Amino acid sequence: MTVSTPVKGSLRHVILGNGPAGVVAAEQIRKQRPRDSIVMVGAEPEPPYSRMAIPYLLIGKVGEKGTYLRKDPDHFKKQNIQEVQARATQLDTAGKKVMLDNGDVLEYDKLLIATGARPISPPIPGVNLPGVHPCWTLENARQIIALAKPGSRVLQMGAGFIGCIIMEALALRGVKLTVVEMGNRMVPRMMTEGAGSMIRDWCIKKGVNVYCSTRVEAIEQGGQPVQPSEQGLIGKITSALGFGGGGNNAVLAAKDSAPLRVKLSNGEVLEVDLVISATGVKPNLDFLEGSGLELDQGLLVDDHMQTNIKDVYAAGDVAQVRDFSTGEKTVNMIQPAAADDARIAAQNMMGQGTSTQGSLAMNVLDTLGLIAASFGQWWGAEGGQSVELQNKDEFSYMRLEFLDDVLIGATSLGLTNHVGVMRGLIQGKIHLGEWKDHLLEDPTRLMEAYLACAQSQSTWKLPSNSLQH
Repeated sequence: MTVSTPVKGSLRHVILGNGPAGVVAAEQIRKQRPRDSIVMVGAEPEPPYSRMAIPYLLIGKVGEKGTYLRKDPDHFKKQNIQEVQARATQLDTAGKKVMLDNGDVLEYDKLLIATGARPISPPIPGVNLPGVHPCWTLENARQIIALAKPGSRVLQMGAGFIGCIIMEALALRGVKLTVVEMGNRMVPRMMTEGAGSMIRDWCIKKGVNVYCSTRVEAIEQGGQPVQPSEQGLIGKITSALGFGGGGNNAVLAAKDSAPLRVKLSNGEVLEVDLVISATGVKPNLDFLEGSGLELDQGLLVDDHMQTNIKDVYAAGDVAQVRDFSTGEKTVNMIQPAAADDARIAAQNMMGQGTSTQGSLAMNVLDTLGLIAASFGQWWGAEGGQSVELQNKDEFSYMRLEFLDDVLIGATSLGLTNHVGVMRGLIQGKIHLGEWKDHLLEDPTRLMEAYLACAQSQSTWKLPSNSLQH
């Protein structure tokens, strides 16, 4: 591979990963450093694309090109950003070199690790059978589109944030959908028990079969005759009397059964045409073994997005950043946070000394038309106060979490007019004074509280369109 030789006095920037974080960083550097060398490495045989657009591909709202982060196929060439399709296999931080799986070696002055995450494969017998797929890449989406035809029986493992987005796309494809979630509610890592349980009830109302507090214990190939021990009482009696259990009945059972059989922890056995695994993802860190970088849940970085080794930075799903609310280091796998962190990393790679305010937990989810949102420390804090408002018949819910007179976390369901205000009050760390007591009595008065307190205290301004979204 030929890498363009940098102009004298310029820097060599290598960016591992061509998702949103990698692309934002590359473009940010190019804007301000036109003479620097930029190499962006992507592991998939696709142009840079957004994983969050895959559900729209599944329902046919966009084609594959609609998932691409930049629509012009020559965009990066015009930007003089060199693209390389390969996977990093080793990092030599002392020699400032990255080894790739195609045998090439990239030397760098500044390195950004934005290698993202990959699906977790649960330790379930049969999880690698044909017809069992994650939904994380464009290739996964192609496989699912081929199998998830209208009327087909689909079981999805996992009902977290990504799982719910996939679930909506599957439901809109007209499949017969069953969702199995180990937690006691849907989206357990971004919603309170009250809100997550309400989302479950909403999905059931919309025709999705949902099992919470349930595990998939095994996946088997279908098309096998049902054994006597697995038949009902009538089947066992007729088999014993010689009226069934073999011959034509066994052939018929094999013919009618689905490609896969899924055993659940509640004792049920489901026959399905497709299983989708949405049980979570983890950062791509394997190639960093022996690099000297500090690893935890992700790649640890400081407020400049720099690792413990000089000139090595990280952003996106791989980076473990200071949390805005708690101050603890956390991996915040959402696209807006990835883009923000990438801008900060790029600025520091150019020596501009920019710091993050911390990564704000911020989730907005559309589940079959029901809008849910959570911000900040939505689970509350020790010594804090909270108020919860819910209407199960109308599928509306709100919970606010306070510490002293500051709103630190919020959860809402079906109440979209409060979303922007929640974020503004939390991110601005606004002191509410007597308005905290008003909100404890009536949490729907958030807009009044914002107008009374926030505009005079905060430099964070509420976006003009946030009141409607």
